Amino acid sequence: MTQELEKLREWIGQKESDIDHVTVPAVHRLAATLDRDDPAPRMGDPLPVGWHQILFPRVVRHSQIGADGHPQRGDFLPPVPLPRRMFAGKRTTFHADLQVGDAVRRDSVIKDVTVKQGRTGTMVFVTVKTGLTGPRGLAITEEHDYVYREAAAPGAPPQPAQPAPGKAVWSRTVTPDPVMLFRYSALTFNGHRIHYDLLYVTEVEGYPGLVMNGGLTTLLVFELARVRTSTPIRHITSRNVRALFANQPIALGGEPSADGKTAKLWALNPDGALALTAEVEFRA
Repeated sequence: MTQELEKLREWIGQKESDIDHVTVPAVHRLAATLDRDDPAPRMGDPLPVGWHQILFPRVVRHSQIGADGHPQRGDFLPPVPLPRRMFAGKRTTFHADLQVGDAVRRDSVIKDVTVKQGRTGTMVFVTVKTGLTGPRGLAITEEHDYVYREAAAPGAPPQPAQPAPGKAVWSRTVTPDPVMLFRYSALTFNGHRIHYDLLYVTEVEGYPGLVMNGGLTTLLVFELARVRTSTPIRHITSRNVRALFANQPIALGGEPSADGKTAKLWALNPDGALALTAEVEFRA
């Protein structure tokens, strides 16, 4: 198995490109999914920071979908032979605004494939570097980390809890329900069954309930910072450390620095354990 996993490093350097558009309907539907009372978007409006996540869903024919609802492995992402696949975190730099109506080009490359041994067994981390370019030039650069894990062992102890990394100056509680997860998955064309198929997620992957979309949790943290300060975000680094589940409240928190140039952000599960942590830099 170790040799097989190490062979996955041959995928490093693989590239793909695509074109997508920031459309009025997609922006309007995301605002509704986030329960925002925004005016209807218009052509030329700036796309809110972080909302580029609705662009560039992976689209394959239905016959090319794997058992977990994701596209079969081995097209662009390497064919990691581990059953559980999750979004682990990302690093995003905003160079310029995207606008409603823009045609956007995405250029992605697999930057790294790393095999690690963790508390729960073998893990494979895949890092994808992406640049998004709009009509006015480079808008966003981003690195995504995906983690592949072994199936959960019966009776395995829970992951040790970590506390919030700061004192909440900004705070909000969100309780995602299955409809919210379904709508976000539909917007992003994400067929991963852990977000909507209760029998699959509990009986096959061993989770206690529908799993919150990692990208949606990250977006909620973006939103917390975006609505609490008028200074645009320049860079954000986020890391998903614990799964969150539908119908359970998520405590979002943020602590800006004294000079207002940075902020710590986080999401906690109902037991107060850290689920996502992020650090934000604002534009000068």
